[in-house]
Amino acid sequence: MRLPEEFEEKMKGLLKEEFSDYIACYDKPRYYGLRVNTDKISAEEFEKICPFAIRPVPWIKNGYYYDGEKDAPSKHPYYYAGLYYLQEPSAMTPASRIPIEPGDKVLDVCAAPGGKATELGARLKRDGILVANDLSSSRAKGLLKNIEVFGIGNVLVLSEEPGKLSGYFTEYFDKILIDAPCSGEGMFRKDRKMVKAWEEHGPEFFSNIQKSIILQAAHMLKPGGMLLYSTCTFDSRENEQVIEHLLDTFPEFRIVSMEGYEGFCKGRPEVTRSKRPELSDTVRIFPHRMEGEGHYLALLQKGQPSETESGTVCKDKRGKKRFSEGLWNFLEDVSVSFDPGRMDIKGERVYYMPKGLPDMRGIRFLRTGLFLGELKKNRFEPSQAFAMYLKKGEYAKTIDLSAKDERIFRYLKGETIHVSDLVKDSDKGWYLICVDSYPLGWGKLLKGTLKNKYLPGWRLC
Repeated sequence: MRLPEEFEEKMKGLLKEEFSDYIACYDKPRYYGLRVNTDKISAEEFEKICPFAIRPVPWIKNGYYYDGEKDAPSKHPYYYAGLYYLQEPSAMTPASRIPIEPGDKVLDVCAAPGGKATELGARLKRDGILVANDLSSSRAKGLLKNIEVFGIGNVLVLSEEPGKLSGYFTEYFDKILIDAPCSGEGMFRKDRKMVKAWEEHGPEFFSNIQKSIILQAAHMLKPGGMLLYSTCTFDSRENEQVIEHLLDTFPEFRIVSMEGYEGFCKGRPEVTRSKRPELSDTVRIFPHRMEGEGHYLALLQKGQPSETESGTVCKDKRGKKRFSEGLWNFLEDVSVSFDPGRMDIKGERVYYMPKGLPDMRGIRFLRTGLFLGELKKNRFEPSQAFAMYLKKGEYAKTIDLSAKDERIFRYLKGETIHVSDLVKDSDKGWYLICVDSYPLGWGKLLKGTLKNKYLPGWRLC
């Protein structure tokens, strides 16, 4: 592979005697990975049912390698059930190193297509708030789909400039992840088109953007909160120098060491003006040292927790609303408890909102909370997002098919299927269709025939 001469000279200076090993890695195949959705299934349980060969990613507890030349996990029903996300192994690292706890208020600043956001949301375990933002509205649509496939309901999906968000969420978040837009040098081996993009917009262009984003994010973090900054590039202007810029501007921030791995490299203080020794606690990932592509990450904490609650004052102004009898009749078959005060209705659409939201009028949304479904006269029609939110045993009426049953693939293609062998002739109404007990979507049953309600835009081609 031909690399830009300027880039090669820079890497020679950075890697010195390791440069030849780095160049040699371009002749090796890329690595394919998947990350298990631990809000639906444990890594150990997934290993037992996984239909193709996998081996663990050693520095990611729920990450695995698979053979991308042989297997097609994106075509398997378990993928449609949201049991895993396909992700390059090194790209799994940032979300694994920020300590998310249930109940946290979490922001993913540049979230599309959702590789990090889906992991953050899964670790919240339905408790807390995930705000997933991406400036590009088209990319945010793909982000929304991936979040809904993963079954994450306590979410806001936004499409805004980070600077605008800081006015709404001042010192609001417990944890913030910034997977910053970058020059992509770490992805040159995986995607050769990144070289051309680098030649058009290099590190200097992105460094200015990154410095702006990280300062805006700093305003949104609570005292004592933690921020994880990451890129998929090698240039110090986009990595250590961005962290130096944050520390110069906000002295209350400090670098926090992360769980290590033998293939990780220390950050390089010597590439900065200040040469702060603590910059060595940031992490560089090089593809010649481990089975993954290039990355950089830094974990920081903002001062100490305040004794009093800081940040935006959040009030739930919805109160109790009167919804149709059809909605409450449907929820009688659901074992999950929903607080009526958190229900919100927009036209015919019903949403279940996260707790403790600020006034967000004026922000561009793609989704606010869990989209439960639509009210039509006195009927309620559940949404695809609601189906994916539910877990084993949380809905009374289910039709469970094996992943090997050809009807699963017909269902995913949007076809009507016959299930008279699994139900009684008298059974009717809304049924949750599952693959090996994991929800896929809805169907409406009448006399042993299931009318397909799988979302058209998600169907298997």
